[in-house]
Amino acid sequence: MSDILIVDDERDIRELIGDILEDEGYSTRLAANSTEAMHEVNAEPPGLLILDIWLKDSKMDGIDILKTVKRDNPDIPIIIISGHGNIEIAVAAIKQGAYDFIEKPFNIDQLLVVIRRAMETSRLRRENQKLRRRETEVCEMIGESGGFRGLVSQLDKVTRSNGRVMLTGPAGAGKEVAARYIHAHSGRAAAPFVTVNCAGVAPDTMEEVLFGRESPERGVEPGLLEQAHNGVLYFDEVADMPLGTQSKILRVLVDQSFCRVGGQDKVRVDLRVISSTNRDLLDEIARGAFRQELYHRLNVVPIAVPSLSERREDIPLLANHFIQSFNKAQGLPMRALSADAVALLQTMIWPGNVRQLKNLVERVLILGDGTGPIEARELPQDAPSGDDEEGRVVLSGTLATLPLREAREAFEREYLLTQINRFGGNISRTAAFVGMERSALHRKLKSLGVVTGPKSGGRLAYIDEDQSQRVG
Repeated sequence: MSDILIVDDERDIRELIGDILEDEGYSTRLAANSTEAMHEVNAEPPGLLILDIWLKDSKMDGIDILKTVKRDNPDIPIIIISGHGNIEIAVAAIKQGAYDFIEKPFNIDQLLVVIRRAMETSRLRRENQKLRRRETEVCEMIGESGGFRGLVSQLDKVTRSNGRVMLTGPAGAGKEVAARYIHAHSGRAAAPFVTVNCAGVAPDTMEEVLFGRESPERGVEPGLLEQAHNGVLYFDEVADMPLGTQSKILRVLVDQSFCRVGGQDKVRVDLRVISSTNRDLLDEIARGAFRQELYHRLNVVPIAVPSLSERREDIPLLANHFIQSFNKAQGLPMRALSADAVALLQTMIWPGNVRQLKNLVERVLILGDGTGPIEARELPQDAPSGDDEEGRVVLSGTLATLPLREAREAFEREYLLTQINRFGGNISRTAAFVGMERSALHRKLKSLGVVTGPKSGGRLAYIDEDQSQRVG
């Protein structure tokens, strides 16, 4: 159980409260002035702070301490006590974020009721933080392909710094997973990871969501910036942030402080900012939809997250990971993948990337008979139109218009290009899969005009003698 810090300049009062709380099973610390109070808070933030308004021989009064503690430790509940209570002091305390206000001389039973409620609030906040950390910890990076290893190498480098990162890549590729990986392996891992869904927040409420608000009726309502204090603030699809908000976020990045909506006091925050986008921000800047100054502030370390088509070797690993996850979380059947199913998955197109693969695996597990390996026939063979398009095998749409010999050559060319791409440019693995000797495959590729590029790039091309070189 977290302890309770009692701050009062009257020794009898603070020791009386301390003794009562010790009898109730709480652990307590005592402070007689603002210097002692801030020393205790900075040494180890308490689970609850009981704070007197008027402190003799102190540099700060109770309201000043309240502001400072709430600025740096917004999750600590604070109960204000005062022998000079009036409605103005109570309103001022609540406005600055106090949990409750109690006037001296106080009723012990009333004080204990308020303390129990406040400690329960503190406990729930700590549990929420643990859940946030657990959510980050279980965010696994799955893959073995060259593109995946290159991504992880870049992510590992930025975890050791505090630099702002811009993650780019198509929707569903795993940009948020990459952001959580950075957080989980950084010095801020114990602090919150807070996501700002820039596309999902209405423009007219974005500033309240980010900065919070103050009002006499409702007091202080912290925004996402305060909730992310000491941790990471993740701007998901930052290109969708309203222009007016962009200028204010730019100021926060410069000053590391802001004012809540309706408030005048500065709130200081210590944040690491990670952003993501599936759009070209330079194009957005050119059309006046994104501020160039903000782009340069956020784009300190740009990292590209590869699409699923750029890491096809990882598809079996990802699919098996999702099968295990759905089995554990939902009790869906634990099924293996047949060789034919793996081959089909690796040759599909994936406009929705990893997210689409995850959805497909869940659908197959729900609709399947639940016995035996997943077969290719259980996977979608045709792709419906629209954004919800599932993967399918892609062959040239002109085959039906060609003579048989040309159609056969076009099919073989497309088939072999697909298989080589599936195996990341590895000719030996491709030859083994298609059932050819390596030398025979090389001869076939040469006869079809297919030229393999450097191993590391895995780029392939075929050359049409009657036209310029075409990239496959």
